[in-house]
Amino acid sequence: LETSLGAELFDRLGGRTRLTPAGEKLLGYAEQILALVDAARADVAGDDGPSGTLVIGTMESVTSYRMPPLLEYFHHRYPKVRLSLRPSLCADTRQALRQGTFDIGFLLEEETRHPGLETVVLAEEPLTLVAAPGHPLARRQKLSATDLRSLSVLATEAGCAYRDLFEAELRDARYTAPFLEFGTIEAIKKGVASGLGVSLLPTVTVAAELEKGEMTALPWDAPFCVYTQLAWRAGRRLSRELKLFVEQATRLMREDVPPGTPG
Repeated sequence: LETSLGAELFDRLGGRTRLTPAGEKLLGYAEQILALVDAARADVAGDDGPSGTLVIGTMESVTSYRMPPLLEYFHHRYPKVRLSLRPSLCADTRQALRQGTFDIGFLLEEETRHPGLETVVLAEEPLTLVAAPGHPLARRQKLSATDLRSLSVLATEAGCAYRDLFEAELRDARYTAPFLEFGTIEAIKKGVASGLGVSLLPTVTVAAELEKGEMTALPWDAPFCVYTQLAWRAGRRLSRELKLFVEQATRLMREDVPPGTPG
């Protein structure tokens, strides 16, 4: 293919291979060609509805707390569409979308515009600082970043947008917050409930525990916002299955977005 086109399509660096700028250009045409092949096959063979596999970059907070209605919808309405969920940090999801490894992906980030990607903002994601029931700081009217610097913080791995923003907020020239990485939100919640530390988590992930009194919310308002977003490669010709996924994700998962929010 490189010989016939007279261009290098791949950079081959040791055991790794990535697309060159020429390869990136060809990728868009290849996707259109494959989409046309699928359309022709369906037209000739008789169309029996959406089918195939969608590779979706996602994260625990979205998969467990935002996606169930969407997954249920596709399971019952379009059983021939297979949704392959790939847990991934947002930076890795963005890269996989640009390279074509993922068909579509969810992001939870402060920024809502990403080079090389098209995005739909589904919701502003409120964050809550939680602690074990009866935590002494819960009786305060308001907390500052300085008040929190004496606490142990349970967190997801580095690269998670709201964890990184929180860590930056607590850091100063003389202090680095003792962040303990627990890996998953469920593990973090168990650690918080048992008194191992505090954690900043999407409110949707701790709503049930707060209602039951298994955790308490501390009076600290995050000075930053993050948004749940749906993203795909800019310029990509969306298949009918991808269009359907975007439409239904927007319908089932979208909440009121503050005026002026880019998306």
